[in-house]
Amino acid sequence: MRHRIAVIGGGPAGLTFARVLHRHDQPVTVIERDPAPDARPPGGTLDLREELGQLALSKAGLLAEFQALSRPEGQAMRILDVDGTVLRDWRPRPDERANPEIDRGQLRDLLLGPLDVQWGRGVTEVVPGTRDGVLVRSADGREETFDLVVGADGAWSRVRPAVSPATPHYTGVTVVETSLDDVDTRHPGLARLIGDGSMAVYGVNRALVAQRNSGGHVKVYAQFRAPLDWHTDLGRYMGLNGRTGLDLADAEAVRSSLLALFDGWAAPVLDLLRHGTAFAHRPLYVLPVSHIWAHVPGVTLLGDAAHLMPPLGVGANLAMLEGAELAESVAAAPGDLDEAVRAFEEQMWARAGRWAKITTAGLERLVSPDPAEALALFDELQPS
Repeated sequence: MRHRIAVIGGGPAGLTFARVLHRHDQPVTVIERDPAPDARPPGGTLDLREELGQLALSKAGLLAEFQALSRPEGQAMRILDVDGTVLRDWRPRPDERANPEIDRGQLRDLLLGPLDVQWGRGVTEVVPGTRDGVLVRSADGREETFDLVVGADGAWSRVRPAVSPATPHYTGVTVVETSLDDVDTRHPGLARLIGDGSMAVYGVNRALVAQRNSGGHVKVYAQFRAPLDWHTDLGRYMGLNGRTGLDLADAEAVRSSLLALFDGWAAPVLDLLRHGTAFAHRPLYVLPVSHIWAHVPGVTLLGDAAHLMPPLGVGANLAMLEGAELAESVAAAPGDLDEAVRAFEEQMWARAGRWAKITTAGLERLVSPDPAEALALFDELQPS
């Protein structure tokens, strides 16, 4: 039986769901608000776990293609003290494939493949329980009904209100992101400092993390605890005497404020900020740790729309596996989809709840008054 199925959101969760359905010859409508795949920067690199993201790609028949694109050397992790001393320098074995890295843009293109995506269609509302199914309204005035609508549209999901009143709340940790291009040629000292994968420095309630992407591109993340409106009064909220409001659109002012915030850290570490090309403000939001909802026939959620959690290398992995598992359940459903979706939700809630607790506790330790907590967490999680 062919069902009318739509997935809202063209990120890893939605595209994995659609690719697995495509593999099972089940049509699916993919609706994405971005006007084109390359309409905005795709974000940093992802480490896809063997038991999560890689399993999802296997279900989509894409594991071999992923392995050809991924960077096993990107699993390397180096931790420095604020004075530049190397505290940990973990490098993967040549055969280590547990968490290879792939750029988000490369993953997106891999998942897109033959899929037909309705680009530039922003969903404004999803209304379950209509006579003809679940109604999807778009900003362009279009209305369409489906038997199943899957919300894979991220933290500020427009599908979520159809099943849950929950909204994300601020964690107390803010991230300011910058980047370096052609690092091996233009900044060889920083390239050596970062290594093949990621490098992190942890201080009191703040951290700097640098992460290699492909093509000599490096993402840098300045993390710190502060009120959501920290930039309105730097002197009061961040102890930066003599500084008042900060225009987040003024790159040089942001750079100057971050350098002051991390003052006293080793000069090579601060070069990550000195040479950054642009700055993006990304306060971290989460949903409640055990976010569940009363099942609503014809509507469900995946990934950040269902269980937004701190970005500690799990969210995209979970989202992709959920997309693959839901697609397999839908493809195998003999008729009514409702029981298949209900069973999927129960499984998703249990697993996501466990990971939400782990990542929430992890964020508390990584951006902590005691930097030793971050080092201890690394030792607990890193392979021996």
